Amino acid sequence: MKYGLQLYSIRDITQNDLASAIKKTAELGYKCVEFAGFFGHTANEINSMLENSGLEISGTHSSFDDLVNNYEETVAYHKAIGNRHYIIPGYDISDQSKLDYFIDNINVLYEKLKANGIELSYHNHAAEFIPNKDGSVPFEQLYYRTGITFEIDTYWAFVGMKEPLLLLDRAKDRVTFIHIKDGTPDGHGYPLGMGSAPVAAVYDYAVKNNIPMVVESETCAPDGITEAKICIDYLKSLECGKR
Repeated sequence: MKYGLQLYSIRDITQNDLASAIKKTAELGYKCVEFAGFFGHTANEINSMLENSGLEISGTHSSFDDLVNNYEETVAYHKAIGNRHYIIPGYDISDQSKLDYFIDNINVLYEKLKANGIELSYHNHAAEFIPNKDGSVPFEQLYYRTGITFEIDTYWAFVGMKEPLLLLDRAKDRVTFIHIKDGTPDGHGYPLGMGSAPVAAVYDYAVKNNIPMVVESETCAPDGITEAKICIDYLKSLECGKR
């Protein structure tokens, strides 16, 4: 199996030494990376880091506002690094007017990016499944009013709506990636295998349906690389049938 790592997991390194972070990711056995910022590096520098490590870019967590306010330059950068999956990592859609603004723009941006060979996806947290104060439910409107695809964060779906497997089955045709992660129902994240989220069941679903898995571990305790190693070791144990 090929696993990706969301580089936010090792943000204690990336912000100061992105090249070293990517190299260490490869050494752990990950095969691709999902960026969470570029920290001022040029596209050529990013390409060199990937080439030197042997890693592929699976996608990026990148800003909605950059697309709205600086579309041409933003798209040119992503095309230069070979990114085909532009993933919005969340946005303030906490009432109907904010949802309308976001969705109106997303529908336009989705088609524009598609014409440039880039898939536009949205990454959920827990709040998208919980009704806003005005009764609007963000995920429902993103699902029914847009054509965008989703990177389903299965841990946050576990926190927000308890049944991430039902969500995956419902949104199956529009799921581009799974964020496989662990934690407790109260929103405290842990490395894979150390929380109470249904990680093994999510893993089985992803394998059965051929959905790429990207690891994210959030707490950097004691540090990001240690957590990233725990996570990939756990996934390898699942490959061997150890539960």
